[in-house]
Amino acid sequence: MLSRRVKYALKALVYLYNTKEAIPVSAKKIAEAERIPYKFLEAILNDLKLNKIVKSQRGPQGGYSFAKDPNDISVASIMRIIDGPIALTSCTSENFYEKCDTCIDEETCHIRKLFLELRIKMIPILEKSIASFSST
Repeated sequence: MLSRRVKYALKALVYLYNTKEAIPVSAKKIAEAERIPYKFLEAILNDLKLNKIVKSQRGPQGGYSFAKDPNDISVASIMRIIDGPIALTSCTSENFYEKCDTCIDEETCHIRKLFLELRIKMIPILEKSIASFSST
């Protein structure tokens, strides 16, 4: 299931992308527009800032803006920054693989095969950029 933190991060980034006003945009404005708890959003934006997705500017005209081109920011990258691995099982994760403790043989495990197929089909969709979700 998509975590609330990832959902809010995506909503904030899409809002930044779609904004017609001069950027940067305050966290308060994003929180109000997207109905995200302000303090929760601040923590999420800080994670995105640490990972160079957004940058912030202080002062009366301060706020958040993109640190890199939104066309280069994928949904998958945001999911990984906020929640870590995308795969539903550790033994099917490409970036965070861990051997399954309960599996006797990964090569013949039917559960692993099913979730590996799911990951293979899911990742290309999640690799779409934030810009692809624009309403403009």
